[in-house]
Amino acid sequence: MFRLLPWKFIVQRAARAYGMGDPALWLARIRSFAQPSEVAEPIELLRAGVLFHARGIVNTKAIQHNLDWVWPYWAERQFDPEDVSFIPRAFSFSHVNLTHRNWTAIGLPELSIYPIVDPRGLVTPVQDGWSIDFWLLDGRGAMLIPSRLHDESVCQQLRFEDGLSTTTACRQDGLQLRVKASVKLREAEPTVVIDVKATCPPGGSLAVAIRPYNPEGVQFIDEIVARPEHDGWRVNDRLEVLLDRPADRLLASDYANGDVFGWLSDAGGRLPSSKDQEAVRCKVGMATAAVFHLAASQELRVCVPLEKELAALGNQASFNPRVNWPTIRSEVAQLRVPDEQIQFLYDAAVQTLILLSADEIVPGPYTYRRFWFRDACLMMNALLAVGLADRCRRAIERFPGRQMRNGYFRSQEGEWDSNGQVLWILERYMALSGGSLSSEVVASIAPAVSWIDRKRVRDDGDPLHAGLLPAGFSAEHLGPNDHYYWDDFWAEAGLRAAGRIYDRMGRADEAANARGRADDLRRAIDRSVERIPAWRALGGIPASPHRRIDAGAIGSLVADYPLQLYPPASPRIMATVETLMRRCFLRGGFFQDMIHSGVNAYLTLDVAQTLLRAGDRRFRQLVETVAGLASPTGQWPEAIHPHTLGGCMGDGQHGWAAAEWAMMIRNQFVREEGDRLIVGSGLFAEWLESDAEVSFGPTLTPLGAVTVTIRNAVSAPEALIALVPHEAATRLKPGGGVCEADQAAHAAPAGNALSASEASSAQREPAAPSPSRGAGPCGRTGRISVEIPGFELIMRTPVNESIALRRSPASSSNVRAAGRPSLVERAQP
Repeated sequence: MFRLLPWKFIVQRAARAYGMGDPALWLARIRSFAQPSEVAEPIELLRAGVLFHARGIVNTKAIQHNLDWVWPYWAERQFDPEDVSFIPRAFSFSHVNLTHRNWTAIGLPELSIYPIVDPRGLVTPVQDGWSIDFWLLDGRGAMLIPSRLHDESVCQQLRFEDGLSTTTACRQDGLQLRVKASVKLREAEPTVVIDVKATCPPGGSLAVAIRPYNPEGVQFIDEIVARPEHDGWRVNDRLEVLLDRPADRLLASDYANGDVFGWLSDAGGRLPSSKDQEAVRCKVGMATAAVFHLAASQELRVCVPLEKELAALGNQASFNPRVNWPTIRSEVAQLRVPDEQIQFLYDAAVQTLILLSADEIVPGPYTYRRFWFRDACLMMNALLAVGLADRCRRAIERFPGRQMRNGYFRSQEGEWDSNGQVLWILERYMALSGGSLSSEVVASIAPAVSWIDRKRVRDDGDPLHAGLLPAGFSAEHLGPNDHYYWDDFWAEAGLRAAGRIYDRMGRADEAANARGRADDLRRAIDRSVERIPAWRALGGIPASPHRRIDAGAIGSLVADYPLQLYPPASPRIMATVETLMRRCFLRGGFFQDMIHSGVNAYLTLDVAQTLLRAGDRRFRQLVETVAGLASPTGQWPEAIHPHTLGGCMGDGQHGWAAAEWAMMIRNQFVREEGDRLIVGSGLFAEWLESDAEVSFGPTLTPLGAVTVTIRNAVSAPEALIALVPHEAATRLKPGGGVCEADQAAHAAPAGNALSASEASSAQREPAAPSPSRGAGPCGRTGRISVEIPGFELIMRTPVNESIALRRSPASSSNVRAAGRPSLVERAQP
C-alpha cells in the first residue's frame, strides 16, 4: 500500500509548505557529479554515517554547554580556541572528533574484543562504551587531569614485555600519575586490568572516575551503583569496575547536578563532607561517579571482567585462552635492525595485525570494527608474509558464506573490487603457504570468475568505459561513483590468479578460460586508458576514464603494487607517481584530499613500494615520513591531520596501515618480482655501518620461508640467506650472482607449519657447497637475486640451508650514499 503512494509529490508539497527547496531536484543535482550507478552508496556506509553523526548531534547538545566538565582529550583540544586543534562550531550540525582520532587497542591474540586507550590514558573497556579516567589531587587544590595536559607533560608507550600493554605517564606541579592498561586472564576470564601508580604530597587523593563518553564522544550511562564492599561500581546493570581494595570515598552525580568533577573544584580542593553517594540514576544518560583513595603515594589495580561482553559482542567459540602473546610472536617473522624506531614500528604493526584478526579480520578496533573484503585481503597479504598462514586460512574458509548466488563476494553493495581481491588472496595463500584450498572454497572460484565477466559494461555508447566494470562506489577515497580502474585492475589480477589456481589443480581448460577473460579485460583497460585525452591523463592513469589526474589516481597504482600487472618502472605508472608526488604530497606524505582530507600512511607506503620496485631510492624518504607520522604507541589512524598530526578520519588504529608497514619492511629485505625473489634491495645503508646484526624472517615466499641475516658488516662481513622450501626438495644451481632454484614437482604431506626455529637452525649450520652441477627434479624454477648494498655472493649451498655473501672489495667501508632524510616536523601543541 505504502509503495503506491505518490511520495515524490507529497515530499515536494511538504517542502514548499515549509519554504524549502525541492529535495528531488537537489538529489538529482548531487547525483550529476557521479557516473550513473546501480548503487548510489553502500547502505552499510550510510548506516555507519548515520550512527556516527547521531553521536555527533549528542555531542553538540552535551559538550559545548558543559565546558566545565572534564571531557576526553580530543574534545578538550578541539573546543579550545587557543589550540591548533580548534574547530569553530558555527553551522555544524554535529560535533565529531576530527583532530585527534587516535587510540590504541589492547587485548589477547584470540580475543575479538578490543578495549582501547586514548592518548591520555582514558580506558574504554568495551566496544563503543563508557570509559574510566584517573585524576590526581593534592591537599592544596592542585589537580592533574590527563585530558587537559599538553604533550610535553605526557609520555605514552606501547609495551610488549608483559603481553601487550599501554603505559601513560603524566606529570604536573609535582603530581605524577602512571596508568598501565592491558588485558589478562583472571581465572580463565578475559579481564581489562589497569594498574595505577600515583605520587602526590600528603593529603592528596587518587580518583577513579566513570565517564559517560569515549574517544568518539558521549556514550550514555543511565545508572551507576556501588558494590556493597565499596570496592567498585556496577555500570548500567551490566559491567563491573572492580578495585583491589575498598575506596575511602564514593561520589556520584547525575546530569542535573553536573559532573562529579565539579564537586572537587572549590577553592580548597576539598572533598564534600556529606556521606558517600552509593548510587545514581540519570534520565539524561550522563551519570558520573568517582572513588577516592587518600594517600601521598600509592598503587591501585582496577579490573573490568569481559566475559559478558564476549558473549554479547565477541565470538565465544573462537576465543582460545591457551594462545598467548609469547606463543604467537614465536610464529612471526622477526626483524632486527639497529634503528629503534623502525624496529618498534614493525613490532607494533605485527601486534595490530594479530589483534585485528582474532576472529573475523577487521580494519580497526573501534570505528571500523566490521568486515570489508578490501581491507581484509590486504591485511591477509601481510599476515601471510609474516608467517601467520593459519589465521589467513580460517578467514578464507568463511569467504564462501559471503558469496551471493550470482557469484558476487559481497561485503558492501556497489563495491566491485571484492571478487578480484578474493581470487588474488586465494592464490597468494596457496603460493606463499604451500597449502591447498577446501573444496567449498574451490567451488566458489568459478562463479566468482563468471561474475566479473558478466558484470563488465557491454555495448555501451561511451568508448571510454566500454568493457570495464560498471560505475560504483569502490574504495571511498577515490571519489563519487565512477568506472574506477582500481576495480578493473583488481578484477584482472583476480582472473589471472584464478588461472594459476586452476593450473595448480591440473584443470587446464578452466585455467585457460580465466586467463582468456583476463586478457580480454586487459585489452579493454588499455583501450580505455589510451583514449583518455592527453590533457587529462598527463601520460599516467587517472582514477577513471572520466577524471583528470587527481588524488584519486592513487588507486590506479594498485596495478603496480601489489598486483604487478605492469613491469617495474612502467612509463604510465611512473607518470602517475610523478604527478601525484608533485601535486598531492604534503611534507613528504601523500595527502588524500578526497573524503580523508589528511595525510594517508598506507597510500604513502603504496607509492614507496612502487618506487622500490622501480629501483628509485626516493622510496626511503616516504618510509621515513610515515615513520615520523606514527603515534607514540606506533599506530597510524586512517588519515592524519596536517597540523595536529592526530587522526582526522576513520579508525584511530588502522589495520591496513599496519599491514602496509609490515609489507614495506618485508619487501626491503625480500620481495617478489615475477618468478624471482629479490633480496636486500631496500636495506638502508646505515644499517650496515656497524657490526649489529641485521635480519628478517622467516618470511613466506613462493619458494619457501626465507630468512636474511647480515652479521659483522664492518669487521667480518657475512650475509646468509636461509630458505626452508615448501613441501618439496630444492637445490641451487651454481654460477653468477643470481641463484636459480629448481623446485620439485612432488610434494610432501600438506599442512606442515614453518617455524622460526627450523629456519634459524638451517641458518646456523650451513652445509658444504654441493658439488653437483645438475638440475634438481623437474619442476617450476624460481630465481633469487641478491642486491644487498656492498655485498657479493661467495658461497651457495642447498637452499634449504643457506647462501653466503661477503662485502665486495669494491665497496666503500662506508656505503651510506646520502644523509638520513629528516622526519616530518611535528606541530607543537
